[in-house]
Amino acid sequence: MGSASSSYRVIYLDVEGRTQKVVFSRFCSPCDIKELFCTAVGLPRNTAISVLDITGAMVSIDPTMPPNAEGLPYKVVPLSGGQLSDKEELFQNVLTQVAEQFSRAFKINELKTEVTNRLAMLEKRVELEGLKVVEIEKCRSDIKKLRDEMASRNNSFLDENKKLTPRRDVPSYPKYHLSQETVEALRKPTFDIWQWEPNEMLSCLEHMYHDLALVKDFNINPITLKRWLLCIHDNYRNNPFHNFRHCFCVTQMMYSMIHLCSLQEKFTQVDILILMTAAVCHDLDHPGYNNTYQINARTELAVRYNDISPLENHHCAIAFQILAQPECNIFSNFDPESFKTIRQGTITLILATDMARHGEILDSFKQKVDNFDFTNEEHVTCLKMVLIKCCDISNEVRPMEVAEPWVDCLLEEYFMQSDREKLEGLPVAPFMDRDKVTKPTAQIGFIKFVLIPMFETVMKLFPQIEEVMVQPLRESRDRYEELKQIDDAMNEVQKKKSESLTLGGKKK
Repeated sequence: MGSASSSYRVIYLDVEGRTQKVVFSRFCSPCDIKELFCTAVGLPRNTAISVLDITGAMVSIDPTMPPNAEGLPYKVVPLSGGQLSDKEELFQNVLTQVAEQFSRAFKINELKTEVTNRLAMLEKRVELEGLKVVEIEKCRSDIKKLRDEMASRNNSFLDENKKLTPRRDVPSYPKYHLSQETVEALRKPTFDIWQWEPNEMLSCLEHMYHDLALVKDFNINPITLKRWLLCIHDNYRNNPFHNFRHCFCVTQMMYSMIHLCSLQEKFTQVDILILMTAAVCHDLDHPGYNNTYQINARTELAVRYNDISPLENHHCAIAFQILAQPECNIFSNFDPESFKTIRQGTITLILATDMARHGEILDSFKQKVDNFDFTNEEHVTCLKMVLIKCCDISNEVRPMEVAEPWVDCLLEEYFMQSDREKLEGLPVAPFMDRDKVTKPTAQIGFIKFVLIPMFETVMKLFPQIEEVMVQPLRESRDRYEELKQIDDAMNEVQKKKSESLTLGGKKK
């Protein structure tokens, strides 16, 4: 890696006749740089601005903007109408909330849960809070209205089993011809998963099963494979993060690790089938709210699974409900004993993706890795659990332009949950709170204390992953630490300005 100074750009600004030095990283976004400039010249951070050089020409605001000399500072000019008034901002917030409410109204299953939760909250108020007679009657009236609403919508709620049935009798998604370049790229962790449409991702998944000889070795009906993949796609929800693209992302990383680590030379084909199938199914029907929420809100899933990995148990159940349909059963040619082995192996791997078990699983693997025995079933099972965990949280292994959008998706899903937790009076994790977390703070600890230690442990068994998987993690850690330093510097500047304004006010 180059020197730290090469990662920064220095810009000089004219601030009311004096020159202000501004330093930012080449990894900063244009939006971050604009906010930094606004802070430096004393403008609100959301002000729309342009930057002019000494000739009056506009200068682009981005990490590659031309540096200037201290004697030739740029001038920051606020654009008229660039900042929202308090009323406009409030109106915009209201519009956003209304849009979110309309969006939720079309998610029928979530509406059912929300209505049920509201019923429970209102009933609890009536029972426990000893409200006045008028308030109690109002609550009872609200409960009646909600019950009527639920009754009127009963016919609209999707039958839970209906979406498990394939939408098309004959799979009709086009069979894309994958170029040799795509076939080779698909085997690498650097694969760009953002440029593919759902039908193309389905074709890529289908190719993986054929390429690994799983279709041939286990006599899987190709049409059944297509139906199964379509049904899998239909049972991932449109969450910001836990969606079908995440399923494809995790499965593609598993596929690349199978090739990179030559796992077909060390594992049985049944093991490879279990690894791939668990990756495909590992987040089926994820509701977008994690296990902590499920347990604290006492949801139907938490009650059903006694607070023990409720989501992961649900993913397993949906996976095997799909496979229970003859037209989607890719395991139909296995004898009962073999199917039992595959079922147990798949369940074991999906349950291993619960991050509450991370320490337990990694510690178990660390005890085995120095004397690892590929003929020992317990060792192999432990390794498979660690492999699916690596793939599930492997986004930062990928190139920055592929990895970073996933952080935005994850934070969006976190903020949806924390907003709902605040609304329902439930505990909120600091790393999910939009008022407390930033991209750097969200990623640094996770990369340093979860990702790097786990991948470095796997590296002991497969040294070939260091260059293509472990080194990118180290570089990602360094990049986010640089961004955090910039954030801290900006906050310090803002703090000093505030203190200066406070002192100035006292003197007057």
